[in-house]
Amino acid sequence: QVQLEESGGGSVQAGGSLRLSCVISGDTSCMGWFRQYSGEKREGVARIQVDGSTTVADPVKGRFTISIDTTKTTLYLQMNSLKFEDTAEYYCAAEPASGAYCNRPAQYFRDWGQGTQVTVTS
Repeated sequence: QVQLEESGGGSVQAGGSLRLSCVISGDTSCMGWFRQYSGEKREGVARIQVDGSTTVADPVKGRFTISIDTTKTTLYLQMNSLKFEDTAEYYCAAEPASGAYCNRPAQYFRDWGQGTQVTVTS
């Protein structure tokens, strides 16, 4: 099992930037950032696989970037041009399988961090 711990959330004005970090303990093939609005399901934001390939959800494409450091121990989500609708709890998650399995919905990801709140003010 992979242990994950997020940090970097906070409050920022619209148009600003934040970088989320997720410390990874263990080996995994697929990692992702998800967000959850109050009372709703978690939705995928961005994913990265062990081969370095990434996918980014349409609502954040061009504004958010997912990356992982060379030691594969810290996952990042760089969030630029933040909008009010980006306000949510953000989670990192890990999934042992790669390929198409990495693009499955949140409920298929095995390991989760505790979440970090991002609040964008207008």
